[in-house]
Amino acid sequence: MVESTDSSLTIGDLAERTGLSTATLRMWEQRHGFPTPRRLDSGHRRYAESDVEAVLEVVRRRDAGVRLDVAIGETTSAALLDVAPPAPSVFAGLRRLHPHLATHRLKKSTLLALSWAIEDEFCAKADRAHIFGAFQAGKNYDPAHDRWVELARVAKSAFVFADWDTEEPGSSPIKVPLALDAPMRREWAVICDAVDLPVALTAWELPGQRDVRDRDRVFEAVWTVEPAAVRDASRICTQVAGDALPHDAAPVLYDLAERPAPGVADLASVTSMFNRVVAYVDRFGGR
Repeated sequence: MVESTDSSLTIGDLAERTGLSTATLRMWEQRHGFPTPRRLDSGHRRYAESDVEAVLEVVRRRDAGVRLDVAIGETTSAALLDVAPPAPSVFAGLRRLHPHLATHRLKKSTLLALSWAIEDEFCAKADRAHIFGAFQAGKNYDPAHDRWVELARVAKSAFVFADWDTEEPGSSPIKVPLALDAPMRREWAVICDAVDLPVALTAWELPGQRDVRDRDRVFEAVWTVEPAAVRDASRICTQVAGDALPHDAAPVLYDLAERPAPGVADLASVTSMFNRVVAYVDRFGGR
């Protein structure tokens, strides 16, 4: 990793800035030689601002499913070569920025039910919402195309992400192709960023399921109605969209620049969403 002359952070500072414990940072240093501190004459460790970014990048890659030693190797190599990190991950971003959010392992069939309920109770009813959907593959989006066209009609902006080969600027919803190495190719997301009905659902597919029946594939999922967390998820999606379609994404990035006002979840809408989840699971659970 590139050394910095500004090494003023203690290991406690680094732990606070990255969300890791000091014990974890010491263990990483002992086992993997990362992060590498500057040692004072007293033996105390000191770290630079660049170490904060490097540790956060390792955490992001690890949370996206990369083995820890590989994540460290990729991050340190990227720093030495001065290359840009890969596109961000919505799931890893939420886990890093809001570690209190609980994760749940869900089958695809249950994740579908939850997604449909969010679309019905939040995306379709929110006032001037920015909505985002991540489908992994274009074939997964095709059955939802008509549904999302209708959602886009009532939204302030709508973006959908998948493994498309070409860009479709100005489409409704706007179709954003994901690069081959994009973490979002392994992710699922439905996000509604609105003052009245904010919600974010994101999940990443656990590896090693090539022989698993499609509807039984397992995802690790997190969802929230906290406005600040929803805004962070929206910004990550808009950043990915901006890399491919800067003209379409720029107004949304500007709109999402401010932190959302603190709000209280609409409990009636949350209740309606769960009622729909139960109904969808009951209806389609046997398929």
